[in-house]
Amino acid sequence: MPHPGKPFAGQIPLPLIRPGGAVRIVVGPANEGVLDACRHAASWPFRTALLWGEPRSGKSLIARWFAASGLGDAIDDAQAMEEDAIFHRWNRAQEAQRPLLIIGPPVPDGWQVSLPDLGSRLGAALNLRIDPPGDTMIEGLIEAHAEARGLALADGATTYLVPRAPRSFAGIEALVAEIDRISLERKVPATLAVWREALDTLGGGGMGEQGDLL
Repeated sequence: MPHPGKPFAGQIPLPLIRPGGAVRIVVGPANEGVLDACRHAASWPFRTALLWGEPRSGKSLIARWFAASGLGDAIDDAQAMEEDAIFHRWNRAQEAQRPLLIIGPPVPDGWQVSLPDLGSRLGAALNLRIDPPGDTMIEGLIEAHAEARGLALADGATTYLVPRAPRSFAGIEALVAEIDRISLERKVPATLAVWREALDTLGGGGMGEQGDLL
C-alpha cells in the first residue's frame, strides 16, 4: 500500500481534509469519462450537465472538485432544492457563461420536474453517468477508504477482498468500515480472519449493497 498521505495512482486529490488525510477521488473506467467531460465543460450544451450514478459513487466529491478546480459551478442534491432556485442558478450561469454541473437524475426519466421552463433546460443538458466499479477500481476504493480511516490492511488484502467484495460503491465502503470496526473493537490487526468476518457480517460474502457512508 502507498505511504500514508501519498496519492494513489489513479486518484485526484481534493482540497478537503478529514481525519486520516486528504479526500481523494478514485479514478477508473466507471468515472473517467465523467471527469474528462468535466474538464471540457465549455463544450456542454448550454454549458450544463446532469451527473448521476448509484449511491456513494462520488458524485458529491466530483461536484466539489469541479467547483474547487475553477471549472464551473455545481449544485449538489438538486432534487432536494426548490425548482425556482435551480432555475435562477441556471439563468445566472448562462449570463456569466459559466458551466454548471448539477447532481441529479436524468430528466424526465428519473426526475420529474414540475416547472416547465426548468424541465426543458435540464432535458437539454448533457447527461453524465458514473457506472458501477470494476475490479481495478474496487481495489483503489478499498485502499482509499482504508487510508482515509487510517486503517492498515495486511499484505494481500486487496488480492483477497476484490473478488469477494460487493459490486457497488456503497458496499465497498461498508466493507472497509466493517473491517475497521472489527479491528478496533478487538484491538487486532486487519488480517485475513478480520476480512473474512467482515465479509460474513455483510452477508453472502459481501456481495449485497450495504451501508450509506462516504
